[in-house]
Order: sequence, then C-alpha cells, then structure tokens
Amino acid sequence: MIILVVAILLLGVVTYLFHIRDQKKHPRETGQPDLEEKQETPQECCGQHLVCERDSLLAGVSKEIEYYDDEELDAWKETPSDAYTPQQVELFQEIFYTLHPEDVPGWVRSLQLRQIEVPESLRDEILLVVNEQRNSHK
Repeated sequence: MIILVVAILLLGVVTYLFHIRDQKKHPRETGQPDLEEKQETPQECCGQHLVCERDSLLAGVSKEIEYYDDEELDAWKETPSDAYTPQQVELFQEIFYTLHPEDVPGWVRSLQLRQIEVPESLRDEILLVVNEQRNSHK
C-alpha cells in the first residue's frame, strides 16, 4: 500500500515538473502573457474606429473636447456618415484641408467625442493622413 501511495505522489511530482517546463516554453498557450508581451502594443488597429484609439494622444488622457474652429459641425451631431448633403461635405473638407497634418488625429478624436461622424467620402483621405502621422512618429 505504501509503495502505491509513493508511486502516485512521485507521478504527481513528475507531472507537475513537466507542466512547469511546458509553461516556460509556451506561455501563450497557458493564457499567462510574458512581460514582453504585456509591453508590446498591437501593430494593427482594431478597425472599429476611424482613428485607432491606441495611437491617439487624446484617447486615455482627456475626455475634454477640443475645438479646431469647427463649432458649426456640432449641428450634425449623431448624423449618419452617409446622410450629409454635398454642401455639408464641402464644409468638412474645408476644415480638414486647413488643418495641419499633425492636428488631424486630434480633430477626428474631437469629432468622436462630440458624436459627429465624418462623411464617408472624406474617410479615406483622413485615414491616409492619420497613417502618415502614425508612421512618422515611429
């Protein structure tokens, strides 16, 4: 009987040691991220937002709305991005084209905080500028 108990305990210890060794080799499979993994930020944006909040300087720091001489855009709060008239789109373009490239991510973040959607026709241009800004800061 004692031999059986010792054999079971020995089997448990050996199994535990193999488990520890496997955790060190494959930390991702265990669900416990490495320290290096915690410090790294994902290279790709989630795609859920026009400007990736991970790269926005305003995202976690402040929820205060900053205006870029665009107070008139507040009239279109909660307007869907495909419901703008050509004149309204023109106003968005006018403001966008007068911004410095480094101000574009902050402007888009400001619009998000104010619940103003950017017209669909402008999104590609804005994303281009934001991506250039992101790449220039790396």
